[in-house]
Order: sequence, then C-alpha cells, then structure tokens
Amino acid sequence: MIANSPPWDNLKYDIAGVDEKRKKFFGTLFNTYKFFTTYANIDEFVMDEKNATPIADRPEIDKWIISKLNSLVKTYTAEMDDYEPTKGCRAIENFVLNDLSNWYVRLCRRRFWKSESDSDKKAAYETLYECMVVVSQLMSAVAPFFADWLYRNLTESIRANEVANDGRWKHESVHLTYLTEADNTLIDKALEERMDYAQRISSLVLSLRKKEGIRVRQPLQKILLPVLDSEFQVQVDAVKDLILSEVNIKEIEYLTDTTGFIKKKIKPNFKTLGRKLGKNMKAAAAAIGGLNQEEIGVIEETNHFQLSVNDESYDLTLEDFEITSDDIPGWLVANDGALTVAMDVTITEVLLAEGTARELVNRIQLIRKNRDFNVTDKIKITLESHDSIRSAVEQYGDYICKETLAVSLEVKDDVEGEVVELSEEVSLKIGVELAD
Repeated sequence: MIANSPPWDNLKYDIAGVDEKRKKFFGTLFNTYKFFTTYANIDEFVMDEKNATPIADRPEIDKWIISKLNSLVKTYTAEMDDYEPTKGCRAIENFVLNDLSNWYVRLCRRRFWKSESDSDKKAAYETLYECMVVVSQLMSAVAPFFADWLYRNLTESIRANEVANDGRWKHESVHLTYLTEADNTLIDKALEERMDYAQRISSLVLSLRKKEGIRVRQPLQKILLPVLDSEFQVQVDAVKDLILSEVNIKEIEYLTDTTGFIKKKIKPNFKTLGRKLGKNMKAAAAAIGGLNQEEIGVIEETNHFQLSVNDESYDLTLEDFEITSDDIPGWLVANDGALTVAMDVTITEVLLAEGTARELVNRIQLIRKNRDFNVTDKIKITLESHDSIRSAVEQYGDYICKETLAVSLEVKDDVEGEVVELSEEVSLKIGVELAD
C-alpha cells in the first residue's frame, strides 16, 4: 500500500514563501503522485525493477516520456555542473507541468482507469513510477523535504526487495541515493520532435476552440495543416491518432499549397529586431510589411531572410518576425511560428449528438464523484426526457454506459435526481443510483 495523504505538514519549509508558479509545481506534482497511488493501490501494484517491462516493449507514449526524462537528467546535470541551478530547476518544472502531468498522465488516464490488469497497464505504472522517483532525486537539492517525502512514499513498500537486490532505491532517504545518470540509448530525438508537433498542434486547436467558445467535448470534423517540409507530414502522421483524440477532431488534412486559401500577414518582432537594426528599424518595418505570400512562405520553410535597408544587410531568422493568418469563412486559423492550423467550426447534427453524449458522461461522472462512489462501482442512470438529448441517447447510449460504468440507462418524463446544466440553454434532471 502506497501512502497518498497530503504532505503539507511535513513540507511547510518547501512551500512557505514561494510564488504562485512554484506552488503550482508542488501542487501538480502532488496531484500526479496522488493519481498514481489511487489506482496503484486499487490494483495492488508493486514496482519490481528486476522484472520491469523492457522500454522497447512499451507503448510509444511511454518511450517518449522516458526519453524526455533522460533528456531532463542530461540537461539538469549539465546546468548544475555549470552552476546554473535556476535553469536546472526550470527544466524540472517544465517536465513536470507540461510533459508529465499535462501530457503523459492526461493521455494515459484510460490505461490506469481500465478494470483489467494487463501488460499495458503494468507498463504505464512502471513508467510513471520511474518518472516520479527520478524527479524526487533531481529536486532534492532545492526542495529537500518534499523530495524526501515523495521518495520515501514511493520506495518504502519495495525497500526490502531493493536492499536484497542491491537496487537503486535501497536507501531510506533520497539524499543518500546516487543521482540517476542519463541513458543516451533511451533518448529518441525524432520521437521527441513528433510529440512536440502533437503538443503544439493540440495547443493551437484548443486555443481556437476557446476563442470560438466550442467545448472540447464537442467533436469537430477537420483541421488543415500546411506542410512545412518533407518530414513534417511523416512526423505528424505518426502521432495523428493521438492529436485527433486529444482535441476531439475527426480528421487531419494536409495542404501542400496554401495559395488562395490561407492568407498570412507579417510584421517585425520589435523585441529582437530593435537591437539589431537600431536607426534602420522604421525602414525595415516597411520592407517586412511589404513581403508577399510567397516570400513569407520561404521564410517559414528556410528559417532565413536576407534584409537589405539603407545599404546595409541583415541575416534574419523566423524569430525576428511575427506571422499571423486571417480566419477563413467557416474556419479558424492560428499560428505557432511556422506551424499553422486551420479548424473547421461547422457542427453537424451528428457531431452535435456525440458532443451531447460526452457532456452527459461528464455530468454523470461529477455526480459519482460528489456522492463519493468508488471508481469501480456500477450504477443505474435515469435521464429526464428532453429534445436536446434524444439523438445522443439513441446513437451513443452504449458509449454513455461504458464510460460511466452504468448497467442501465433510461429516459423518463418524471425523474428524481439532480438538476444539471448541459449548456446555457439546456438543463435537466439526472438520477444516479448504485446498481444491485
């Protein structure tokens, strides 16, 4: 059994006086740990390094986070050796907040939730365990109490076995362990690059949804991606299913020629060019603003532009420009450097029904949580009759039951239950009770 009680009494020296960003880091790491222990204790998972699933046999998402973990160890070690603890700590922070919690755990939740214990779930536990225990080592120099609490809780149940096998985690305190060294054979830069594309594309799509007020639970049909280079489509295709699942989009279409479809605008990045151009800034701004669509495309593709103003020449890169795209009727467009995403915002009746089903699942899960049901409890669901949910129940009733562990789903005119809001226009009663 792995302890999952809040550590705040023991960690007041780590928490006190830190800014909100650092509190976010500690809170996120604790929540990641609590997520792990909740399901690990249910499944009675015990880490056994001698019989752990080989990295090569784990799913790609596991290989990616392990690659990022070893890249982190490499970066952290180099920064600390160079007496740059701030940069080293920022690398840990970025890994925990953006890679481990906001990406890996979020994408792998179903692997932990599912009832059957198989090799896939075992690999997920082993991977998340490895990440957390190594993070406890890396942060131990600057957050000694939190790091030791995290390490002790993760390793206490396997201590005897680790001592017998002379394992890495045989010591009672993280401060007695040898710092894990980066394994270069586990660092896959190509994998990290394509997952970076997945993260950036997903972030752009989610920002467009937020701009338009379209909830993530509402599926949309398509996004368009202008092809950056010969490897771009290959890399994105490798993580396409992951992107589509994350942003709730049905398909990705690639554009090799955006002429006449996506119109881009360009202006100087005054933060970088102000230092370079000085008195020539005004003339440069006029020249950059006059670049045509083809010239903007060349800058994005080559990451280079030769600017000549007032008989002087400057070598510029993509970071010296701010490139944006105009929205297209029926589409929204967003940029992240050279990366552009166009999202189809048309919602058909079929898409609307699926979105409503997802909203129902969310509200039912909240009712389960508020009533302190166990994650494995089976339930019965009764929905108040309403025109807005008819298609959703008819087409996606099995999906709703599967997602909420329901053994039955009924629609009635008279329901005793909680009033929930599905949207600004629709509220209805939902009855949830434990199944016999």
